[in-house]
Amino acid sequence: MRRRVLLVDDEANVRKALSTTLGKVGYDIKEAASGDEALMQVESFRPEVVLLDLRMPVMDGMETLRRMKQLDGTPPRVVMMTAYGSASDVMEAMRLGAFDYIQKPFDLAAVKQVVADALVHSEYEELLPGQESGDEGQERSGLIGLSPAMQNVYKLVGRVSMSKANVLIQGESGTGKELIARAIHANSPRASQPLIPVNCGAIPENLLESELFGYERGAFTGAVGRKQGMFELADGGTLFLDEVGELSPALQVKLLRVLQDRKLIRLGGVEPISIDVRVIAATNRNLQERIRQELFREDLYYRLNVVPIHMPPLRERKEDIPLLIRHFLAKYSREAGKEGLYLSQATMELLLGYHWPGNVRQLENTIERAVILASGPSILPEHVRGHLQEAGAADQPAPVSGIRYEGRTMREILQEVEREAIARALRKERGNKLQTAKRLGISRRALLYKIEMYGLEMSEEEQA
Repeated sequence: MRRRVLLVDDEANVRKALSTTLGKVGYDIKEAASGDEALMQVESFRPEVVLLDLRMPVMDGMETLRRMKQLDGTPPRVVMMTAYGSASDVMEAMRLGAFDYIQKPFDLAAVKQVVADALVHSEYEELLPGQESGDEGQERSGLIGLSPAMQNVYKLVGRVSMSKANVLIQGESGTGKELIARAIHANSPRASQPLIPVNCGAIPENLLESELFGYERGAFTGAVGRKQGMFELADGGTLFLDEVGELSPALQVKLLRVLQDRKLIRLGGVEPISIDVRVIAATNRNLQERIRQELFREDLYYRLNVVPIHMPPLRERKEDIPLLIRHFLAKYSREAGKEGLYLSQATMELLLGYHWPGNVRQLENTIERAVILASGPSILPEHVRGHLQEAGAADQPAPVSGIRYEGRTMREILQEVEREAIARALRKERGNKLQTAKRLGISRRALLYKIEMYGLEMSEEEQA
């Protein structure tokens, strides 16, 4: 029996391209031009995989997905498609049970692969108990960026949010690890319960233990009454342990015991207290290296690292910089009463070429300072250059040059930045496409598509 695939898109040319491509593989194809038609096809045709456009009139793809999941019978594996995705869209789709999320214009070879993967996954799931997607959650993430690396992060957030598994978020300082923790909590069934953040590196060890686990009256000098710790305050919700790599060995032992037993004993207490807390930890440290140095417990690492999420540094997703600049510029211009400010072309080139050791946080601070310093309608290089030099910009590569901004759409600008980023990565990796894809945080298939699209094949002399 041929495998059944449903194509849902209000654009006939998109449906035709997909139908032709997947029909050659041998799939049984049906098409739908709207959400209502798609729901009827799901009930009559019973597709195993649905390719579903997000932006459609009357009933959009998200609502269609939500209703598909409510139909009787085994729901199909749904792959969302869009040219206008955002962080919240990706996370919401994955939270609602979408199998994957791909952006237009897409590589047709990649579409064939994702359909094949969905079919394999469907076969595997038939051997396992089903899992409901859960109630709607909040989706205000504050995350900005549409690069492939960030798309992968959003997918993970959407998938993990409905589970109870502990999550370990790793990445350099300033990459937005706490935003990811908040997004997981906001999209989870625990969203109505508290999210309690604890900075493990900012609280002295002798105070951190009592802050985490609480204490009874008389537990130590100055303990004049009982106090609940952060674990108890987060009961039913989420505890976010930032800079978890800074925990002392003694506190690591106590944390491990609580994670294993789901019980704690306050300082000075004797009675165990049961807790229901989801733990999300974050660190900019290399915990595996600290394990080798016997500074971090291996068993605690594996207890925290049930679902790992890596936050890419800003230098590896430079196509997101214009989006971030636009967001921060609007935010701080509004706060300063200077709405209408814009970046000059030279300033944009300078910011795109900088390596951002402080990541998104540094970029935000740079834009905030530039807004304050700007005396006219334009933010000029002198408004940002001093801040970058203070952060050590002198030894960094030259900025991206030759990009024209006036009279061009954001999409055209981002494509130019993307082309430059891929070209530089190819040169650094001497044409090695696998290593280039890893450096850029994208699949090798996606890289090959981009190389062909931008005409970036390197000669043998360039690769030498």
